[in-house]
Amino acid sequence: MGLGTCSFTFYPYIPRAPLIASAKKKDSQTDPLLNPSIIQELSMDVGEDEMLIDGHEEDELLEDDGYFEDDYFAEEPEPSAGDGAGGGGVSLAGTAWDKKALEIAEEVALSFDGELGIYAFRSLLNATIQVRVERLTNKSGSPSMTDIEAFSKTYRARLDEAEASGNIPGNISLEVSSPGVERVVRIPQDLDRFKDRNLYVKYVIEVMETGSSSEHDGIFRLISYDSEANTCTWGLADVRINREKAGKGRPLSKKQKEWRLNTPFDSLRLVRFFPEI
Repeated sequence: MGLGTCSFTFYPYIPRAPLIASAKKKDSQTDPLLNPSIIQELSMDVGEDEMLIDGHEEDELLEDDGYFEDDYFAEEPEPSAGDGAGGGGVSLAGTAWDKKALEIAEEVALSFDGELGIYAFRSLLNATIQVRVERLTNKSGSPSMTDIEAFSKTYRARLDEAEASGNIPGNISLEVSSPGVERVVRIPQDLDRFKDRNLYVKYVIEVMETGSSSEHDGIFRLISYDSEANTCTWGLADVRINREKAGKGRPLSKKQKEWRLNTPFDSLRLVRFFPEI
């Protein structure tokens, strides 16, 4: 089935709450809801982030009863490719020091000899650096807590040196985390790496006759891609949200398994991991 012949309706992104905690620096002075129409149509003929915050004690993040304070949990907006956060890439606040901080971070990543890389880097106007690191040597790209701690320790030491030499201000806070369970897949460079994953895909269909467009989404698996033609071919992922539309307890039907969607790279608005629980 080609692009433009399916009928998904897009629903707003509902983020999985990440385990993110925020606190003052020590010694500081101051499941997507998918329209079932295409799945039902096919079946009628026969569905935790780890983060290390530099300079904080665990007890600082807890109330007296041992639970995280509600204020420390922030709902993230839907990621977009290159946002410097969940969507990866680099986002600089435009401060006098953030380019130097990024340069140091890249040097630290190189010191891990190809094992760790920077998935996302973001500087904030409140003198905070947020880095998401990925492990380049495993299939998921997820770093261990040991990886996160090692990168944080090495980067913090380099930042301290830069602070002492006056290259960056002395009040920088550092947050290091993993890309997350719903990490964004970068197109096309990540397609081969994550071709075996179930993926949430948001895409746009252009109607040539009217010049209008409509946004759709689904949980797909990558069948193939063509870097020269800049296109992807998708099939329905064998996940609960898709199987349930074929009938409770039933597997995907033959038509569902054979269904295909072709999308140009530039029609893909968001592709990210779909973690089925």
